[in-house]
Amino acid sequence: MNFVQNVTRLRQEKKLSLQDLANLSGVSKSMLSKIEREEKNPTLQIASQIAEGLGTTLSALLAENEHQPVILIKQNDRRMYRDEISGIERYLLSPAFSTRGIEFILYIIPQGEKSPEFPPHQKGVKEYITVSMGRLKIELYDITYELNAGDSIYFEANVRHKFLNIGDTNCHFYLVTDSHDIRRG
Repeated sequence: MNFVQNVTRLRQEKKLSLQDLANLSGVSKSMLSKIEREEKNPTLQIASQIAEGLGTTLSALLAENEHQPVILIKQNDRRMYRDEISGIERYLLSPAFSTRGIEFILYIIPQGEKSPEFPPHQKGVKEYITVSMGRLKIELYDITYELNAGDSIYFEANVRHKFLNIGDTNCHFYLVTDSHDIRRG
């Protein structure tokens, strides 16, 4: 299944109308309709908002893997999402399951580019980042943090956050999202 099929399937399983999902995600009903009809490709920000609105992860919407004792993901089989506006590439390095858990992601941000402002995750979601190449600025809790290659940061991700490449080369960083401790209610 692809992103659009997974969004439609999950929205219908949850018995949500397009307006319900618009209210939950902050994405307009008309944009959601265009995405489901495959007339528009969502930006990274809009795709992330849709995932949060559906109570799942972007990775789960991009690809769903069956639970198996061993899952091998070859380099050429990785799920990649490229934002057409910024050129940011997002590579899923771990399996994507329909339920939340651990996600291991490689981001590549071109020189001078920035991510969209990601919506807050649900309370209990934690993110761990390590920069492997370049320089990264993170806007978080109205505070900015600058990381160089080899630096790491951890934060509770129930706040809006944004990533900016402040170096003179592409910035590569690994992101681990842990959503085991989501508090429901």
